[in-house]
Amino acid sequence: MPVQFRDYYETLGVAKSSSHDEIRSAFRKLARKYHPDVATEKKGAEEKFKEINEAYEVLGDPEKRKKYDDLGPNWQQPPQQGGAGGGAWGGGFSRGGEGVEYEFGGTGFSDFFEQMFGTRRGSRAAGGWQDYGESVPLRGQDIESDILVTLEEAFHGSTRSISFRRASSPKAETYTVRIPKGVREGQRIRLAGIGGAGAAGGTAGDLYLRVKYEKHPDLEISGSDVTHEYEIPAWEAVLGTEISVPTLEGRAKVKVPPGSQPGRKFRLPGKGLPGKDGARGDFYVLLQVTLPASPLPANERDLWSKIAELHK
Repeated sequence: MPVQFRDYYETLGVAKSSSHDEIRSAFRKLARKYHPDVATEKKGAEEKFKEINEAYEVLGDPEKRKKYDDLGPNWQQPPQQGGAGGGAWGGGFSRGGEGVEYEFGGTGFSDFFEQMFGTRRGSRAAGGWQDYGESVPLRGQDIESDILVTLEEAFHGSTRSISFRRASSPKAETYTVRIPKGVREGQRIRLAGIGGAGAAGGTAGDLYLRVKYEKHPDLEISGSDVTHEYEIPAWEAVLGTEISVPTLEGRAKVKVPPGSQPGRKFRLPGKGLPGKDGARGDFYVLLQVTLPASPLPANERDLWSKIAELHK
């Protein structure tokens, strides 16, 4: 069954002319509503969150967004000779190498995303070549796809079932993938020997799953460090307060001293992701100060006016 085009702009509720900041703002608003940890209506929230994440994965990346805009609803048409290569193909599969087709499931991305943006690498081993009458073994094709990993999975490690089907076979193969604790975005998880078949006695290629972190509405990742933007009202920044922030292993209390300025960072050492050496990164709270909504009620405006008079 042909894979349907996905309108990522409609998913995020933004116009095609929207700026990067507008797209990011729309994602964060929707992600905060549908994130499984905070959604009031759990039913369907996880699937909706994945759709929002996928849309932002494309529209929040300038290169992916350009490709998506260029191909548009005609994405299934093969590229014209002399045109830009790397387009997607119809028929329910993504092409790799020299025309080899594959279909994936359980990676966290839709079939549409896999076909338009999934990458396959390596050369096709269609048959051995002859050397003075002898057939020389050729190793099979290495295959690469993306896998969406949550920050919780990266923190704790997990296992995931994925399906993998070749165009030449009506049956899907199912494999259990171990996501190691502390896995990094861009790191590849190798499943040895289940790539393309070899030729003339050659060994099979490997399957690589390239890790993509699931986007979080409030957390940014840099190496093993995690930054959380936290908003407080202006009077709390002035008077000081104590806030409770969600870390990767539960909530933590942070004291905000009186007179804290917007952009101030508070460090929670060893509360980030595991590093390559096993040591934990740090968790940072980035303070954002929100102003009162406008228009102000008369009594609040009077109070702000009195404060202003004190500073004249």
